[in-house]
Amino acid sequence: MSIQDIIEGKKEWRAHVARVKALPKDYQIVYKEIQKYLFKVGPVELTDGTGLLSGIVDLFEEGAALGKGVLEVTGRDVAAFCDDLIKDSKTYADVYQESVNQETNKAMKKVTDKTK
Repeated sequence: MSIQDIIEGKKEWRAHVARVKALPKDYQIVYKEIQKYLFKVGPVELTDGTGLLSGIVDLFEEGAALGKGVLEVTGRDVAAFCDDLIKDSKTYADVYQESVNQETNKAMKKVTDKTK
């Protein structure tokens, strides 16, 4: 990653944050909760720029422009909304689980090889 990439990433993030701040207050509150939820759940693609989060802002901007309340856009179960967004995404939990399985398999192979 070059310095230029870091600078571009910061510019992109600042522009993203400005878009969030331009949303109606109820949308901002729900967006921040979604962001916290996604950072905890950890879809790997969140580290690849603002793609997923920008998509949420796009959806929210459209909903606000149509005069809808934020829960009309997400539904009352915001966590389920988030889960649906990332259902096909690899999470850090998946990566960790794969790592544990690989390490376990290696260790078991060593044990089995020694007993032969």
